Amino acid sequence: MAFASSDSHSGHTRDETILARLGYKQEFQREFTPLEVFGVAFSIVGLLPSIASVLFNAMPNGGPLAMVWGWLFASAFIMCIGLAMAELASAAPTSGGLYYWTHSLASPRCRNFLSWIVGYANTITSIAALASVDWACAIQITAAVSIASNQVYVATNGQIYGIFAALVLSHAVLVSLGTQILARLQRLYIFLNVCLCFVVIIALPIATPSEYRNSASFALGDFTNLDGWPSGFAFILSLLAPLWTIGGYDSSVHISEEASNATTAIPWAIVGSIAVSAALGWGINVSLAFCMGTDLEGILNSPIGQPMAQIFYNSFGQKGALVLWSLVIVAQYMMGSSCLLVGSRQTFAFARDGGLPFSRYFYRINSYTRTPVNTVWLDALLALAIGLLAFASSQAINAMFTLAVTSSYISYITPITTRFVFKNNFKPGPFNLGKFSFPVAAIAVSWMVFMNIVFFFPATPHTTVQEMNYTVVVLGGFMSLAVFWYYCPVYGGVHWFNGPVSNLVSADNKQDEDSASEKTGKEQGADVLIVDVKV
Repeated sequence: MAFASSDSHSGHTRDETILARLGYKQEFQREFTPLEVFGVAFSIVGLLPSIASVLFNAMPNGGPLAMVWGWLFASAFIMCIGLAMAELASAAPTSGGLYYWTHSLASPRCRNFLSWIVGYANTITSIAALASVDWACAIQITAAVSIASNQVYVATNGQIYGIFAALVLSHAVLVSLGTQILARLQRLYIFLNVCLCFVVIIALPIATPSEYRNSASFALGDFTNLDGWPSGFAFILSLLAPLWTIGGYDSSVHISEEASNATTAIPWAIVGSIAVSAALGWGINVSLAFCMGTDLEGILNSPIGQPMAQIFYNSFGQKGALVLWSLVIVAQYMMGSSCLLVGSRQTFAFARDGGLPFSRYFYRINSYTRTPVNTVWLDALLALAIGLLAFASSQAINAMFTLAVTSSYISYITPITTRFVFKNNFKPGPFNLGKFSFPVAAIAVSWMVFMNIVFFFPATPHTTVQEMNYTVVVLGGFMSLAVFWYYCPVYGGVHWFNGPVSNLVSADNKQDEDSASEKTGKEQGADVLIVDVKV
């Protein structure tokens, strides 16, 4: 036992030394083991509840073929993004992650602005992810009530928003708890998510009545286009399902300062969660394609209001579907708590570096729980505000799902690109791709740029004001405000934001004097990645 304690202490000391080289002191408790770091990434994916949340994207834009083969097709590109992110995470594991890497790798002429944009894009990603996950959970709860009432109950937007608000607030209370509690919960999240996957992969085909069982030619080859776009473009639109499901590659990064052996645990959590999710998710989609029957329009327009819930109802009956669906809701709830966990750490890091309004109020660690309670509640309140889009139209609230993808891609593209576009002395960590780094990064960036453009299109080619895709409005509005705030005369970030700020206390450690938390020492926060940066 003494040896284990010694190893743990040695690992924490090594992690703290690396963090100090990045310019920060240790403020969090390092309670997350490598398994629990994986658990954070895997629980944010939340395979079965996530697939349930976005099944309405795949079914009308390709049906079974899009569900099965679209998943595999997208997974290859998702892995490229994850690998490129993992290299950066291994080199500089800090809660700030993407905006920190951007500042470290970009030219001095534009690093402050790019870091600012990435910081705000990453912040809106975290908030949109929480809002979309909890909104989906609220819909799943109303679907459970509909199943229990034999499909008589139909929820109103006001009722859904009330449930959504209760979920967000309860998550804020949960994530305000101590780090050790949050870390141990990840093991439960892994267990439940894996069990749910195998229930659908194994039990659903067994329980499905013959009238709902599909032939292999239908399940693996039928292309159903219900929304009116040309078939090729419809298939591309269906890819929102896997891209939203296997998302949040940076989730592990934001708990870097709470993880043991962060330089290896974080990148392997990113890659491992993508690989496991891709394999199990494909199994789920194949099972659904064989067991959902051929009436896709009936499933999409059922009184339950949730396609996967209707499939379960058809296969397991009322009681069986209600039991399984209740577990899906629990997994979705866990997913929401993980979203708020990592989002609050990103917001905390950005406030630590002075990027947010009133940063000094949000850059605080609660003395009792040793967690950033202020940023937990900030993210929760902003998610509640985004949820008000539901009262505009269904398309407006659905924009949260595409917003979570498009804003995250902005924050992913920038640091990956700056690594290769600008001359810098990038120093790989223990996880690196060697000569494959550039090809993988090029594929990842090209894919994200292309899909970001695609996701600004509406669901159907013939749309109205109510049915338009509001992603570009919400994302464009938010990012425009960020740019305006940066260039605002006198008060804008251009006058005072200089990227990551070291908070090391020089009085405690003389050799860190040059890295003390002064505005003049910002570049030294990047010395693990950069020796010299040139235009």
